[in-house]
Amino acid sequence: MKTFFIYVVDDEKTAREGIALALKKTYRVDAFGSAESTVGAIEKEPPDLILLDVGLPGMSGIDALEVIKETHPDIVVIMITAYEDVQTVVAAMKLGAYDYVVKPVQMGALKVTLRNALETVSMRKEIRDLHEKHLKENMPCFIGESNAIQDVMDVVKRVARSADTSILIEGQTGTGKELIARAIHYRSPNCKQPMVEVNCAAIPKDLIESELFGYERGAFSGAAKTGKEGLVEKAANGTLFLDEVGDLNMDAQAKLLRFLEDGEYYRVGGTNKRSVQTRIVSATNKDLPGMVLEGHFRQDLYYRLAVVKIEVPSLNQRRDDIIPIAKHFLVEFNQKFDKHFTGISADTETALKQFNWTGNVRELKNFIEKGVLLSDGTELTLHDLGLEGAHKGVASENREYNFELPSISPSGIDFPAILKSLEISYFKEALQLAGGNESKAAELLNLSRDKFRYRRNKIEK
Repeated sequence: MKTFFIYVVDDEKTAREGIALALKKTYRVDAFGSAESTVGAIEKEPPDLILLDVGLPGMSGIDALEVIKETHPDIVVIMITAYEDVQTVVAAMKLGAYDYVVKPVQMGALKVTLRNALETVSMRKEIRDLHEKHLKENMPCFIGESNAIQDVMDVVKRVARSADTSILIEGQTGTGKELIARAIHYRSPNCKQPMVEVNCAAIPKDLIESELFGYERGAFSGAAKTGKEGLVEKAANGTLFLDEVGDLNMDAQAKLLRFLEDGEYYRVGGTNKRSVQTRIVSATNKDLPGMVLEGHFRQDLYYRLAVVKIEVPSLNQRRDDIIPIAKHFLVEFNQKFDKHFTGISADTETALKQFNWTGNVRELKNFIEKGVLLSDGTELTLHDLGLEGAHKGVASENREYNFELPSISPSGIDFPAILKSLEISYFKEALQLAGGNESKAAELLNLSRDKFRYRRNKIEK
């Protein structure tokens, strides 16, 4: 339970010490004899509430109240006055005082006033925490009404109810996998515990084990003398997010598997078995089943990580959401750069919806940020975003909308053959552009590698 912190400010030593002594049984208390010393102390450690005498020497209580409310408006202030001077009380209330008490202070009445005031403090903090949580959950990747993203949101809400189920998030670069991991954490029973994020691709392969599980003193050359706590320990009772999990080497995979099986591990160089509870959420833009077949990823680890799989759609798969997301970023960067854009021109909206977003939401964000920062006016244009002329980046010069299809003759057409021919053409071109790399070709076609292989094998038969 939180212990509230209270300042008692009164130039009369007997009154100040008496009130402080009575309150210390329930609260943390500091006492001050002047407004000047109080204002200085607030900058070092602000309290939840201040009992502030009106008639202080030097800076008066009313003047101090004005300063406090200007710099720390959330601090609750209760005034102490020697007599009920209506004019003084009204002035204090106008400046933001919560209430007032009259000397000699009756402790019973004061405690009731304090309890009521601190309930307000608790409510404000709860509302602030909920607001922050709301902001964390309402992230750009979740904006939109397309079925694709609504399905993801529904899965997130369901899986978040569990405190320990392992989740694998799959999707292209820039789709917001890390934001979805945070949304799961902040909706889960673990939300008050830490979420530790690990970029497996950014940590050198020979250090990944010591980063995850920590090490003991003298475990290797250059090790800290006191040893080091691993990221698994830091995520105790919370969430450990392994981004780019496909980049883990085989040794690290084996140790992660052991930890997932029983929650136990050894620090590097250690002989004492340790245990910790944490939920593992991992993410990748790689084809883990393909890596399993090729011997680059452990099959048993894959099944442990992917108890629940969430496949994040690319931005090209949810084109109806592009403009709502773009407008969200427009508002964000208007505020950041003090600009006054009110919308996006109609031809620019069309271009944005047709653009081939290989970088997904992250790429769209960068486009809008650059446009808002470098341009002026009230409406974002094609020129502002560098999309003037032949809508740059539209897949295959917008061929997906302009290819010629045979007309239906009186005798009909061979529709399956036409579809197969079209599919063969795109698959062939994608493989050429990707230099024969199936994963890259699948990404160009906005398909998972498994779906790409299945459909390729089907059309080549």
